[in-house]
Amino acid sequence: MANWRKSSYSGPDDGNECVEIANSLTRVAVRDSKVPARATLVFPAEAFAPFLEALKESARRV
Repeated sequence: MANWRKSSYSGPDDGNECVEIANSLTRVAVRDSKVPARATLVFPAEAFAPFLEALKESARRV
């Protein structure tokens, strides 16, 4: 997964305060933009949207 991109919500300056994602037809990968060589989460493509919705719901509760 070579086409990593940062969120439009990356933060000011060089935008290093976010996650990056890369996707293919079958998978979506997520990594920390500050330490891209560390762990990467890989989701089946159909599981990524429900994962994001769960994160949004969790953030609304805080």
